[in-house]
Amino acid sequence: MAEAGGSEMEVLEEKEEEEQKEEEPKALEDSSELHDLETKLSVEQVCCSSDVPDFDWNSIDTSQLPDSYKMNSPREKKMLRIADHYHKQFTHLCPERKPLFLHPVNECGVEKFVSTTVRPTLLPYTELYHWDGCASFVSDYLTMEPLKCPLTPPSSLYSPTTILKYQRGNCFDFSVLLCSMLIGAGYDAYCVNGYATHSICSLDETLEECPLLRKPQEGPKEEVKKSSKYRVKSLPDARSKFELQQEAKKKAETEKKEKEMSMEEPTCDRLCGLRVHAWVLVLSGKREVPETFFIDPFTGNSHSTSDEQFLGIESVWNHKNYWVNMQDCQNGCKDLVFDLSDIVHWEVMLSESDKPLQRLLGAEKEKELFDRNMDDTEDEEEEEEEEEIRFTMPLSWVAPIQISPKEFESRCSQGRKVTLYKKAKLEKWAPYSNGNGLVKRLTIYADSYYTNAAEVREWFKNREDMLDRREVNKQTEQTTEYFSPGHPFGLKVHTYKSMSPQTERVMEFYTETRVDGLQKLAESDNEMKEYFVGRDDFKYFQHTEFRTKKKKVTLVGTRDDVNSRPIVQITECFHRNPQKPADEDVAERVFLIEEDVIQLTYHLKDKYITASKKDFFKPADSYRKQSEIMTPEMCITYQAGFPEQRTKLVHLYKLLQELTEEEKQLKQQVRRSQAELLKILEARENEEADIKLSASIYDTERNEKKRQEYEAMMKAKEDEFPGQTGQDLDYLAPFLIQIGNPEKVTKKQALRLRDDCLSDFKNRLVSKANIIQAHFEKEVEELQKKNQQFQAKQNQLSEKEEADFLAGYSETMFRIHILALRLEREKQTAPQKYLALEEKLRNDPRLAEHLGHA
Repeated sequence: MAEAGGSEMEVLEEKEEEEQKEEEPKALEDSSELHDLETKLSVEQVCCSSDVPDFDWNSIDTSQLPDSYKMNSPREKKMLRIADHYHKQFTHLCPERKPLFLHPVNECGVEKFVSTTVRPTLLPYTELYHWDGCASFVSDYLTMEPLKCPLTPPSSLYSPTTILKYQRGNCFDFSVLLCSMLIGAGYDAYCVNGYATHSICSLDETLEECPLLRKPQEGPKEEVKKSSKYRVKSLPDARSKFELQQEAKKKAETEKKEKEMSMEEPTCDRLCGLRVHAWVLVLSGKREVPETFFIDPFTGNSHSTSDEQFLGIESVWNHKNYWVNMQDCQNGCKDLVFDLSDIVHWEVMLSESDKPLQRLLGAEKEKELFDRNMDDTEDEEEEEEEEEIRFTMPLSWVAPIQISPKEFESRCSQGRKVTLYKKAKLEKWAPYSNGNGLVKRLTIYADSYYTNAAEVREWFKNREDMLDRREVNKQTEQTTEYFSPGHPFGLKVHTYKSMSPQTERVMEFYTETRVDGLQKLAESDNEMKEYFVGRDDFKYFQHTEFRTKKKKVTLVGTRDDVNSRPIVQITECFHRNPQKPADEDVAERVFLIEEDVIQLTYHLKDKYITASKKDFFKPADSYRKQSEIMTPEMCITYQAGFPEQRTKLVHLYKLLQELTEEEKQLKQQVRRSQAELLKILEARENEEADIKLSASIYDTERNEKKRQEYEAMMKAKEDEFPGQTGQDLDYLAPFLIQIGNPEKVTKKQALRLRDDCLSDFKNRLVSKANIIQAHFEKEVEELQKKNQQFQAKQNQLSEKEEADFLAGYSETMFRIHILALRLEREKQTAPQKYLALEEKLRNDPRLAEHLGHA
């Protein structure tokens, strides 16, 4: 019975275990369903509660926009059909993936493929020739708008021209504009549709350290291996262990308080990995980019592709193609392969092979430069034949991106941009927007609430007093000013606590502008230190001590007489003069003014550990009047290596007279330095009281004198050639003459005029490129000849001939570099010029009737 009861109990336990196992997956399914439901509810709440931008995009005026904004060309329609077909295949093969961002509507409500919204543009500003300048401009010029729903891409994507006009946009608008500028500057750049953290998507940099405060990373120092046999033992640690424990305890308590009081701990983001963001990908290779990296368009900062703030990528695109990421993004972007030609990791939309198109258009290089960009002007039959072989991306529908010098200079959309970082606030202004020339200010705080300012750094531009930067330490009340070259007194750096004299201050100077070679001057109430560079007398340091006088009551508005401070001692230090023996070359001179003593210390001789010295004791005034005789008691000498050798009294007497005269000159020089210092302080007070900003001679808007001269010149030109100012050149005139200059042209004549004009323009562009190429090859050939001659006669050339050759070699290399840049620029701009002329011909009133939008 016991055995039967035991077996029954075992059966019941087994049934209970099976029931529990069956219930566990159900419970897990219920919990997962509950989690999914909570996620969906949170997503719906975020999408519904997202703030709508203050700016109403529906109110913008689109009536003046070109026709390309309001309709699609046949090739664009074809591209949209290809995109729809591609998207159907993608959703069929990858049903778990989110819909692709392919053809949102533009500002006119017309669907446009995202690649055609990218308009490669090289703007004529040196700063925008590099990626960091482009990124900085976009982040400063535009105002960030969050996505209406942070979990889905936007339903619209406006043109970069509209975004620039209204100076605002979301992350996709930022990225398209930045990508257009980078591609125009020669970078291999792509727009990215992906996912990022909440701080990146919302432009929240309060947890990031300000870039201006980041210290450059130092590489690991290699340890120097020493011989263990003769290694010097390190000194024992003599610090008190109790004091070290107390310091560590105090530091731990401080860190704990800061952690409790700080607001820096980020809250858990329930939508982590779901927030949509757009940024720019720059691949290595072009423009000597060594490594692939990301650019966040909101901040303009570069990031590594392994940055944990970027959580995944859906797709990338440029002006030529569109790629879908087929890689797993569980680890973010760390493990992604960015070889877009790898069809396993990236699914491309359009074929990238150029061989069929080359066979179709011919192998001539000049034709390839233009014909690849003339797809819209092909006949319909030729277009269909080409599409059968390979369909290429239509040209961008966006008008040319233009930024005027005034817009480029203004930068900040609202005149001022404020960015909050970790315990720091960065403010930026456009040049000339502040009367004192302030363009940037960084305020460093001691707390996370931005209330207790510890340090303020300010940057200035266009100031006549050449002030470039100012740093104010609020805790020590010390101010440091940095000046650009050109200050009337050659001032470089000025550190002070107060502008009043006899206070502690340090001044540094541009030594190239000073005759005395003064590099640095440090003054306090009772001393003045001067440092020199490049002097003929080899002096590099002078220290003057003063006796502090009792303070006297002075009238309001007057200065204390700094020159009235009695001089106690003057010390001079000299570098070694190799043209003199060491025991005759003075290393240090000390003038004890009140004690009437002069001390000389000479440089050390080789293999000596003591230096020669001379101490002179000047006689009292009463004795000096009675006799001019030099006595042995008036000079104590020590000659290193020659203890018995003594200098004659006549020589010592002459030396004493010379030193006495130099002492007088030194006193005068000290008074002049004090007077100059007072002048500098007075000049700085006047400069700060009446700040003046300078304007370039090319800035006719702010430079009134140059503007008047320009207006007078234009008026004189208009009087000399009346009726010709502003008149455009008629590019059809030479070709109209060939057909008899008819009042109205037929369709056949219109087509002939268009073809002749475009053909002539193409020939002139090719001819210009060939001329530059010929000059380039000629310079390279001459450089090779010079190099061969130099190698053959290198041992026979004098120093002057070698220097002349190197100077000529450098000039030739400069010319070759300029010609290469011009040739590359011609190759890049020639298709754009060709298309611009084609557009002009199409819109010309004399030809528009027959050409239209053919």
